[in-house]
Amino acid sequence: MNDLPILTIITLLPLIGGLIVVGLGAEQKGLARKLALAFSFASLALAMGLWKQFDTTSGELQFVERHDWIPTLGVQYFVGVDGLGLLMVMLTAIVVPMSLLVSGRINERVPLYHALVLFLQAGLFGTFTALNFFHWFIFWELSLIPAFFLVRLWGGPQRAPAATQFFIYTMVGSVAMLLAFLAIFVATGKFDFIELAELGRNGTLASALAAKLGWYNLNTGPLALVIFGGVLLGFAVKVPLMPFHTWLPATYAEAPSPVTMLLTGVMSKMGMYGFIRILLPIFVSQMQMPKVLATLQWLAVITIVFSACAAFAQRDLKRILAYSSINHLGYCLLGVFAVAGSGGIAVNAATEKAAALNGVFLQMFNHGLTAATLFMFVGFLEQRSGGLHGLNDFGGLRKVAPVFCGLMGIALFSSLGLPGLNGFVGEFLIFKGVFPLAPWAAALSVIGLLVTAIFILTILQRVFNGPLNVKWAKFPDLTPGEIGLLLIPIALMFVLGLYPRLVLDVINPTAVQMVEQLKF
Repeated sequence: MNDLPILTIITLLPLIGGLIVVGLGAEQKGLARKLALAFSFASLALAMGLWKQFDTTSGELQFVERHDWIPTLGVQYFVGVDGLGLLMVMLTAIVVPMSLLVSGRINERVPLYHALVLFLQAGLFGTFTALNFFHWFIFWELSLIPAFFLVRLWGGPQRAPAATQFFIYTMVGSVAMLLAFLAIFVATGKFDFIELAELGRNGTLASALAAKLGWYNLNTGPLALVIFGGVLLGFAVKVPLMPFHTWLPATYAEAPSPVTMLLTGVMSKMGMYGFIRILLPIFVSQMQMPKVLATLQWLAVITIVFSACAAFAQRDLKRILAYSSINHLGYCLLGVFAVAGSGGIAVNAATEKAAALNGVFLQMFNHGLTAATLFMFVGFLEQRSGGLHGLNDFGGLRKVAPVFCGLMGIALFSSLGLPGLNGFVGEFLIFKGVFPLAPWAAALSVIGLLVTAIFILTILQRVFNGPLNVKWAKFPDLTPGEIGLLLIPIALMFVLGLYPRLVLDVINPTAVQMVEQLKF
């Protein structure tokens, strides 16, 4: 497999599949579904092959492909994965077929729907493997377009404003990031992330910006900070970091549940991936760290605590889980911003930073798996209730659907961070690393854990327990087919909770190497 351009193949496969599916006639619904599933499972098989062939003793890039593309502009076709990239490729390969398998309720423009999902998968694969800004940005934007149409064409009653808000927010962030990288290219003549990271570490980037640009007589520090702000905005909107989050609750609530699985399961990880792969390596020594990091850490704490409180205040299950998604990724942001600091009171700062980064990587994967599964359950609720997903629309369901409530309860406890399930390990490592690095931020963020426990238990109480609403006396339990769909994600929650080394062995060398490269 190492002799094959495997990353190119895994990226082009869903793109080719989408082109085939979109050409089918509107009446060929069954064929469209089968072909889309076939291409998504083929991508999963290739991702599993990557995982098997990956050298877990190395933090270096692997499966690298590098070819000149537009030499006069410094553009190369440059792809590769380390532990982080491989983990995100695997997450994408798992969540996309999960989403397609529960898309049976989509009965309008079926070939177009499935083609857009495959185009989105191609954009995600490209984003997690590309290492040159030129074609990385193409994949970054490629993921936005199908996501917009998936919400706009198949969403709920308020899908039009929700899709428009989603598009405008993410496009503004993308434009800001594009302008920032064009400024970097003007100053350095480079688009290569690896080369730019080296320029950032040795201080050449900041001096090049000042020498070639010198906007409004800004000196080196403020100018680098302006460029940094443009890149930050692009990723902050995508995660999202508060206050750039207002597009997310409406988009998640109005999108069909299978599409929301993709948005929360994988697309939100694009922003976190950008923070780790691009923002930290290139700008960590250019940002007037103490002043900027204090603000960013405060924003991470606000993201964690406020989103948990907002989730508790909601009465719609989709909006609760939407704010819960912001809350969980807030812990990832907290870990990243702690790693970017100088070490706080940590005796062995490098060890704590590696622990925090390992936790961030795990949290990204675990949240993607758990959140996608929870929205799958919400989709099943909608199918059985005629589209209802209000917190107070149900009650006592465990009496008539014990399997449904039991399995969804496992996913909810995973989201809560119960020891023994996958959600616990990532959060534990993040807090283990952050407490010595930024103790005040870690202490305040614990409030988010408490409020999360409250609203998760509220869901369990309002939906599953209490007196049975007579309206749901014949509420059907999960079918054998639905149980089969859920067995793999539920099993992974236990496996990764009890044996996290399955992932840690892959990502730890990458985390350690990143910490070494971030020393300043």
